[in-house]
Amino acid sequence: MPLSWNEIKSRSITFSKEWENEVSEDAEAKSFWDDFFNVFGISRRRVASFEQQVKKIDAKTGFIDLLWKGVILIEHKSRGRDLDRAYQQAKDYFPGLNEKELPRYILVSDFERFRLFDLEENTHHEFRLPDFVNHVHLFGFIAGYQKRVFKEQDPVNIEAALLMGKLHDKLKAIGYGGHSLELYLVRLLFCLFADDTSIFEKGIFQEYIEQRTNEDGSDLAAHVGELFQVMNTPEGKRFKNLDEALMAFPYVNGKLFEEQLSLAHFDSDMRRILLDCCLLDWGKISPAIFGSLFQSVMDEKARRNLGAHYTSEKNIMKLIKPLFLDELRQEFEKIKNEKPKLKKLHEKISKLRFLDPACGCGNFLIIAYRELRLVELEIMKLLLEGQQVTSINDYFLVDVDQFYGIEYEEFPSQIAQVAMWLMDHQMNEQASVYFGEYYRRIPLTKSATIVHGNALRLDWQSLINPLPWEKHQIRYHYILGNPPFIGKHLQNADQKSDIETIFSGIKGAGVMDYVSAWYIQAARYMQMANIIKEKDFPDTKTAFVSTNSITQGEQVGVLWNELFSKYKCKIHFAYKTFKWGNEAKGNAAVHVVIVGFSNFDTNEKLLYEYDDLKGEPHEVKVRNINAYLVEGKDFALSTRKNAINNVPEMTKGSQPTDDGNLLMTDEEKNEFLKSEPQARKFIKPLISAKEFLHNQNRWCFWLVNADPAEIKKCPNLLLRIEKVKQFRLSSPKGATVKWAQMPGIFTENRQPATEYILIPRHSSETRKYIPFGFFSNENIVADSCNAIPNASLYHFGIISSLMHMIWIKYVCGRIKSDYRYSNDIVYNNYPWPENITNKQKEAVEKAAQAVLDVRSSFPGNSLADLYDPNTMPPVLLKAHQALDKAVDLCYRGQPFPNETKRMEFLFELYDKYVSGLFAKETKRK
Repeated sequence: MPLSWNEIKSRSITFSKEWENEVSEDAEAKSFWDDFFNVFGISRRRVASFEQQVKKIDAKTGFIDLLWKGVILIEHKSRGRDLDRAYQQAKDYFPGLNEKELPRYILVSDFERFRLFDLEENTHHEFRLPDFVNHVHLFGFIAGYQKRVFKEQDPVNIEAALLMGKLHDKLKAIGYGGHSLELYLVRLLFCLFADDTSIFEKGIFQEYIEQRTNEDGSDLAAHVGELFQVMNTPEGKRFKNLDEALMAFPYVNGKLFEEQLSLAHFDSDMRRILLDCCLLDWGKISPAIFGSLFQSVMDEKARRNLGAHYTSEKNIMKLIKPLFLDELRQEFEKIKNEKPKLKKLHEKISKLRFLDPACGCGNFLIIAYRELRLVELEIMKLLLEGQQVTSINDYFLVDVDQFYGIEYEEFPSQIAQVAMWLMDHQMNEQASVYFGEYYRRIPLTKSATIVHGNALRLDWQSLINPLPWEKHQIRYHYILGNPPFIGKHLQNADQKSDIETIFSGIKGAGVMDYVSAWYIQAARYMQMANIIKEKDFPDTKTAFVSTNSITQGEQVGVLWNELFSKYKCKIHFAYKTFKWGNEAKGNAAVHVVIVGFSNFDTNEKLLYEYDDLKGEPHEVKVRNINAYLVEGKDFALSTRKNAINNVPEMTKGSQPTDDGNLLMTDEEKNEFLKSEPQARKFIKPLISAKEFLHNQNRWCFWLVNADPAEIKKCPNLLLRIEKVKQFRLSSPKGATVKWAQMPGIFTENRQPATEYILIPRHSSETRKYIPFGFFSNENIVADSCNAIPNASLYHFGIISSLMHMIWIKYVCGRIKSDYRYSNDIVYNNYPWPENITNKQKEAVEKAAQAVLDVRSSFPGNSLADLYDPNTMPPVLLKAHQALDKAVDLCYRGQPFPNETKRMEFLFELYDKYVSGLFAKETKRK
């Protein structure tokens, strides 16, 4: 256990007095440095070696005066000699050291002057021997005191995970796998971390492996197994004749080493990998980051892109700050000068309980715990100000047992448990540095409750108390996390069953993303939990990171109508869509939202909006937040068969279900007509989204009302029809099999009988405007498009406007980040302008025609090129802006300052329409 700072300072004064005379002999020099290390309670012989032989930069042999590998290099000279030359000499040794031996610090000295260089921070300090006591804090790293800064992109995180991955592979290759392997690695992780952070006496794990095990690794597993047993045995119950090297390890408890594991088997290569792990500075590693990296090394595919597999602390903080941290910080700032209230706040935060019901490796719990401990540290600095602190263990109350998690996979749940202890120790180190008293919680008496199971099948309250609800007096105060993002098409049978169970009796639940089930579960929990009232404690609140699909498209009506109506939920804060991930190269960005909610209302509601999905949000205070994360009343659009206004019907395109036999490219069509020119009459242009946007051609056989005798004159066409028939007969769907009776016809024929507007169902989010177009009914609409028959230039103008585009952005569904336009959600719910004048209508029609005219002036360009934001011609952009202005004036005379105000207006207008407050328009012909 490290000495207290008071003891270290006392020893430094004694040291300075004892060595105030000149050091001349080599023997005296060695004694000097032995005593120097003893100031910090460290045996020099155990951590550092004199006269380490190396090859210098000039290829000559040199001898380092004193080296603690990976930590500090000391070069001493006779009194009065040049310390600049001593420093250069020290640097000349670096080429002879391997990467893991390179020190962070260089200390040069003539035994009267000392100059300490921190190579990582690029700083140096100089002092004289009598002033050692005033600079002794610079050497806190020797004693085990070190303020640590964790960098998310620090290579040591990746290197450590990869080394553990190698060890994992080696053990698995010999047949040591499954639960035993996972727990074995988690225990080694704890030992490596403990060895560098003063849970153990510094370096004893590495020393034990180096000095007590054979180089061929043959006895390493037995020694490690014995070590695990020792750390599960209280000191007073250990064998009296136990090896003193083993006796130096503390009793850990916490059940980490309780389970008896079968012995593994090591070889020389595996021993070397473990020692390489020991050479890393595990004190630099953040448990919040490493947990996810550690888990991902078990998956070879994930390991190839290792940096992509953790959630950045910055993104986690986006959730926990508005959920609870900002409020606690504000309360602290308000009362920090009133000690009685500070004591009350301290007691309160020590009783807060947190649940992550999809905790993974514990990232959210770890960061939440760290931030709670930091608040506690600020409180204790004020409460203990001016007091003589002798045992800080008695003052800190916040502990890991306030945190709970549920995780479906066993390995990450084990990592989460240990990572919480590691973060606890890091926070104890911070307290130790500030108060100058070493603080650790070993043996472990408390732990986070991390349950391995399915959170959608478990009773969340059972982690706290298995009694019935009516007998409960405790609850979680905050539920938080990042439940799994699994769309309906990617869910396995068990996950679909979970959705069916959670959404039982809720119409339309088959479309829901897996994450939505956690919202329902949290709402049910809060409905029960908030019956329990605790004086001075907040009602339970929840915040989840989720795919933005739950705030767009058809899922919104299913989920939020249930949350609003049945569970009386209110959204307290929300982050609009942004890209979730970290800054690692190659990580797959997911478009997400963060939603904080509960079943009680609050006056202070916050929206975080992004001008750039990759940028920083700005905070907006609002009166209410609706399901689309826009200020407005609580409501969610449901699917509609008919439009809320009297406008032409939108239909989906036709679906061939033909295995490609009724479709052709230009080349295939030309080749086909060479042998069967009589079939030309049956071939029509097929307009799909791809062909429409990219100015490409595609063709189909359209045999609706075709003369059978004419078809029989086309043997190649008959062959294609037969292939369609066989394809449909082989389908598992009964409806498709029935269509085998008419193999020449599309299974879903919705072809308009008149001219129509074509709407591509899928379009890139990067386009400011989705291009639409007019076509005659001779062009067959593919099922990748929608169509509006009997539409006019006015209709084209409205749906091509910015007003409609913003509506699409907020309410349509998505495939990844691309828009998925639907008639039943987007078009049928869209509130069109009310009671426009002929002049307004003509203005829209004129502007709409201008857009079409400009497009036609670029005949060699595809719509994809014309509407690419980087290549859109200025003349086309100006035409659209003129159309936007004409459409805006149909809604109101006052300009819309931003898209949020547009949506607020449209939602209000929608509410008026569906509430029947507007007189119905005269039905248009």
